[in-house]
Parts: sequence; C-alpha cells; structure tokens
Amino acid sequence: MTKADPHDTVSPDDLPKRFVDGDETALREVYDRYARAVFHLATSTLANRADAEDVTQATFVAAWLGREGFDPARGTLLGWLLGIGRRKVIDRLRATSREDRVVAAVRQRPDPGATPADPDRVVDRLVIADELATLPDDQRRMLELAFYDDLTHQQIATMTGVPLGTVKSHIRRGMASLRRRWEVDGAAPGSRSAGLSGAR
Repeated sequence: MTKADPHDTVSPDDLPKRFVDGDETALREVYDRYARAVFHLATSTLANRADAEDVTQATFVAAWLGREGFDPARGTLLGWLLGIGRRKVIDRLRATSREDRVVAAVRQRPDPGATPADPDRVVDRLVIADELATLPDDQRRMLELAFYDDLTHQQIATMTGVPLGTVKSHIRRGMASLRRRWEVDGAAPGSRSAGLSGAR
C-alpha cells in the first residue's frame, strides 16, 4: 500500500481557512509548503544567507500574527506570504543600510588639519564622536580598533587578550548604541549614500 502524502488530506481551500482560524497544525503545513518559496525570494535580493533565513522566519511569524488579514478573494496564500516577504526584505535592506552609514561615519577619522568640504559630514563626525565618548570604555576601545585601525574581531581579541565572543559582544552593543543615536539625531545626506562593509 502506498504511503499517503500528509498534504493529500488537505484540500487547497481547506488549508488557508484552517490557517486563518488559528489551527497551529495548519501553520506547520503552510511553512512546509511555502518556506522554500519565501526563502528563494529573500536570497534573490539579500546577499547574506543568514539574513535570508531571518527574513523567512519573520515572514511566517508576521503572517501568523496577522493571519486574519488574509483574504482568499484577493489572491492565494502563497501570493500573500510573498507580499509579506517582500516587505520584510525591504525592512532588512533598510536596517543594513543604516548600519552601513554608521560604519562609514565611524571610519571617517577626523583630520584636525583638514578643512571639511561638506558641513554635513562635520555633523556626522560630531554625532559619532560624541556618542563614542558616552560608551563604556571596553565598547569604545573595541569600536575604535575595528573601525579606525581596521582590525578584525580575531585580531582585536589577539591584541587585547579579550575572548573573541566578548569582543563581538562589545562591538555589537556599541553599534546598537550608535544606531539609536543615529536614528534620533539623523544622518547627513552625504553619509546616507555611503556604504562600507561592517566590522567582522
């Protein structure tokens, strides 16, 4: 006797209804069926596989929490999921862009002898310098080594004797503080277009 495919017991019309009604088994079935398509959408735009995996998970979480917003009269469940996925991809791209702007601004070490050509960049540097000064000593030191001296996480750990995991934690927390300040004070137009890879 041929083993039945568990999906064969669910009609095309039944699964979306069970999903919208909050049937948790339907959530698993929806994920099993459509996660690959959502992941493909994410990887087609995002270069980082981990980001694509995060976007895929975020898509299904958002879909489950907002399941009552699905209207089968307006399209298929897959189409609805891909629409959520596209918005999550855009959110991730924007977040990455904000991080890149912070990295770019931090890496622009002020040159006291130079005459700034762009006043907006002066504002950027003042914001970053001011925020760096408020960070705990360990976080500030790690960020300075990563951005000003262009050292990798491993090189920083070797130089300072601090465990690699602790180095990464200090840099991650420091970057989070800088991002919060960046979003409150705003970024200069010139730096908004800048994009450098983050610390590694």
